[in-house]
Amino acid sequence: MTEQKQVQGKDITQVTPRVDIMETESNVYLVAEMPGVGEKGVDIDLQGNTLTIRGNTEAREQCDCKLAKAEFYMNKSYERQFTLGNTIDAAAITATMKDGILRLNLPKLKELAPRKIQVQAG
Repeated sequence: MTEQKQVQGKDITQVTPRVDIMETESNVYLVAEMPGVGEKGVDIDLQGNTLTIRGNTEAREQCDCKLAKAEFYMNKSYERQFTLGNTIDAAAITATMKDGILRLNLPKLKELAPRKIQVQAG
């Protein structure tokens, strides 16, 4: 979803980033496309079980000329929210950003392994 709005006199394109979500036995991986966003332009919040990713990019000015259409060069604001299940270890979530791709590793909580309990005489 893309939406156009003005913030502080600047045209901003608000974009819902495309994501891939993969799951293994021990982790959930989330990969989000946020072209033009650098490491310092990303904000990730976790409140309760709601994970929010945000990213901002600034327009790049190539010359002093006016562009007839500037979709590629416009300021962009990315935002998307996810509801996490209670199997995610929130304290162990990690994230990396490279070349406009945000990667989150959401480890699952370690379940207690079943074990036998010995009965002692006595």
